[in-house]
Amino acid sequence: MAIHEKSLIDPDRIMTHESLVVDGVDVSGHWNTMVAPRFLSDYDDDFSRIIRQYPGGENVHRCWQCGSCTNSCTMYAQNTDFNPRYWIYLTNLGLKNEILKDKEIIWTCVSCNKCTNICPKDVRPEGVMKALAHWMEEEGHTPKTRSTIFDEEFTGQVLDHGRIEDAHVLLNFLRKTKQSYFQDWLVEVVKRIMRHMPVAFLSMLGWNFVFTPKTRSWGRTGQVLRDYVREQKEAAHARMKETAHV
Repeated sequence: MAIHEKSLIDPDRIMTHESLVVDGVDVSGHWNTMVAPRFLSDYDDDFSRIIRQYPGGENVHRCWQCGSCTNSCTMYAQNTDFNPRYWIYLTNLGLKNEILKDKEIIWTCVSCNKCTNICPKDVRPEGVMKALAHWMEEEGHTPKTRSTIFDEEFTGQVLDHGRIEDAHVLLNFLRKTKQSYFQDWLVEVVKRIMRHMPVAFLSMLGWNFVFTPKTRSWGRTGQVLRDYVREQKEAAHARMKETAHV
């Protein structure tokens, strides 16, 4: 199905003429805008299948381009360059390079799920946005997001210690994302903790921060979990490679 939004057409392909006569008919004015044809050869026939391997992207092939997702989108109302319908269209055509042109804004999906609720084909556009974002991250087209960095820090704490130490997770996250430790909200949280928490509890927090506790007999269990996570990641990548060669 054709894409009609003029903003999606490369500016150098839009041709206008102050005066234009075609077959003896004056088509000057709004009708004198023409779009130069283009020929694409850099499409990937397997791209849609690859995205379907990511959580949320399983139903991307069902889309029939009705436009309900974009019409209901919270972000599209703020920025018309945020266009789920268009990106799903590109995904099914395998036009990865066209999607990468918008790599800076796909991440701005707020997961309001209006698009998913209204979609008549159960495509789950919100999930497709996340799948595309994760694909770009894994392929190195975009840096790791803060949410990914936080997830990795949280998971690392669990795998290493069998539990999390909140202060370590937060401070390591701020350090890795190059954020200040003295943000107003964080300072206020610390003040309230110091003001309202019992001295014994504060002492325990301080002790746990210095000497990070570990779940009893966690060494072997932690290694089993790390091996399992690694195997699952390797299996997922293997499935994607197999899909790409089907």
